[in-house]
Amino acid sequence: MGGVRLILKDHQWERMQPHLPGKSSDPGRTGADNRLFMEAVLWMARARAPWRDLPTFFGNWNSIFIRFSRWSKDGVWDRLFLAMADDPDFEYVMIDSTIVRAHQHAAGKKGGVKLVRSGARAGE
Repeated sequence: MGGVRLILKDHQWERMQPHLPGKSSDPGRTGADNRLFMEAVLWMARARAPWRDLPTFFGNWNSIFIRFSRWSKDGVWDRLFLAMADDPDFEYVMIDSTIVRAHQHAAGKKGGVKLVRSGARAGE
């Protein structure tokens, strides 16, 4: 694996998988490898790195970014978060728009994506 640290456990993936697009039962094209894609997104959140720094192990960074963006526009991340939010094991895994805030220059400036806790989660 080239030293890339993966974090999704099998039981976590099995619970997430039904909520993701690209299943064989979905109309249209199936997802090439949703689990590897999810690992890439989680790597990005942990590393706070620009998309271009994504290890090649995950595939082409631009393809992954386009898929991430498409899932964002389609509300996939929101639906996934709602489906998984009741499981405390997923607290460190999940990413949603309330905890990830990108500065206007995050794509090119030093520092990368800024992670902040949402008010809803911080109050618990």
